[in-house]
Amino acid sequence: MRMPRFYTETLPSSESEFVLPDDVHRHAIQVLRLKLGANIRLFNGQGMEYEAELTLVEKRQSRVRLGEPITTQKESPLDITLLQGISRGERMDFAIQKAVELGVTKIVPVITERCNVQLSGDRADKRFNHWTGVMVSACEQSGRSFLPELTAVQTYSTALSDYNDELNLVLDPLAQKGFSELTKPTSLTMLIGPEGGLSDAEIEMAKAIGYQAVQFGPRILRTETAAVAALAVAQTLWGDLG
Repeated sequence: MRMPRFYTETLPSSESEFVLPDDVHRHAIQVLRLKLGANIRLFNGQGMEYEAELTLVEKRQSRVRLGEPITTQKESPLDITLLQGISRGERMDFAIQKAVELGVTKIVPVITERCNVQLSGDRADKRFNHWTGVMVSACEQSGRSFLPELTAVQTYSTALSDYNDELNLVLDPLAQKGFSELTKPTSLTMLIGPEGGLSDAEIEMAKAIGYQAVQFGPRILRTETAAVAALAVAQTLWGDLG
């Protein structure tokens, strides 16, 4: 059985005992029903990870003793920023979840012309917190010790101007160029539209500031499928998959 992993933002030094945060306690004790003496792993999203032993298990509180730090290498050598057009509900969750599993470094939710989601004020804050939870769960599952950066929601023009890497790509099913025709980068920004895709004007705007339009097959994919497929292709060609 694989050892359960949990994210906790703050970790003390090794060989210390500390009380698990409430959310980790609920998951470990009330959901997974772990018992006294069980071993778990804890990571802080900044590369620090420990194996720990449950030394106290109570209804409302649990305590662990940390072991020595664990060194893991789960991060891709390819630095990827994903500019993801915001889509509805589970589609956006799926795209974020799989992007984390596939090794992205940064995720930028982008408001585009065909977005059907209105986010501002408290609603934007709630979605940010929800997406952060999706990312945490994906890190726990995939073994990553680094939590990717999630930015605030960006307008389309701001996202284009603020994120510029060695290679900048915009997915376009009508593009003539494929991924295999590109030179291997060490850093990559990838722009993917929401449901309905990016408009012609948005694609041209991206191309005008140096984005290369690419496609990766004859079929038009849903936005959440496109994110998974494009990231998998990039990681296979230039990263650590395959």
